[in-house]
Amino acid sequence: MKAASTAVAGLAALGLSLSACSTGGSGARDEGPARSEPVVSASPAPSSSVRVPKKIDAVRLVKEDPKVSSAVKRDLKPCAGKTYPVDVSYGNLTGGTAADVVVNVLTCADAVGIGSYVYRAQGGRYENVFTAEEPASVYTEIDRGDLVVTKQLYEEGDSVAYPSGEEVITYRWSSHRFTETERTRNDFSNAVGGEEPAPEAG
Repeated sequence: MKAASTAVAGLAALGLSLSACSTGGSGARDEGPARSEPVVSASPAPSSSVRVPKKIDAVRLVKEDPKVSSAVKRDLKPCAGKTYPVDVSYGNLTGGTAADVVVNVLTCADAVGIGSYVYRAQGGRYENVFTAEEPASVYTEIDRGDLVVTKQLYEEGDSVAYPSGEEVITYRWSSHRFTETERTRNDFSNAVGGEEPAPEAG
């Protein structure tokens, strides 16, 4: 009986030791596949108190904006019925209590961006605080509190569908205006989908 009691006590001590190791140790454990966590932006997180409007009349906003070129206003027409080629995004870019509005004006035929505008709520109206208009293609998005503008780059002979490259420019609101913080250029290959230039006669 004494030997059996000693053996039980030993097993109990071993169990406690293993339990302590499993709770505080750094050994390998099978917890399933690793999760992919999102990259945390260095910019301040948008305030949760920002009021997002149900919907604004983006077409009217652009057409009444003196900072929008007459060419963009002239081309801003319905594609089919009463549907206008505009993309609208709401988000916190300038740190105000009301959501900022990003409007992209596109062409009907190719959905090419011809103008991008950012509007900030000021005293019951919207003020244009950013304008980007390109003869080729431009599109603006909100990315974790930053303004990201993509410009397609075309060389002679490029079709609208196959640009030679693009520039991606990141802006951040600072001192009551947008300041460029990063610029990236990507060159595309024309070997896939595009047309190779004809070789010169030798």
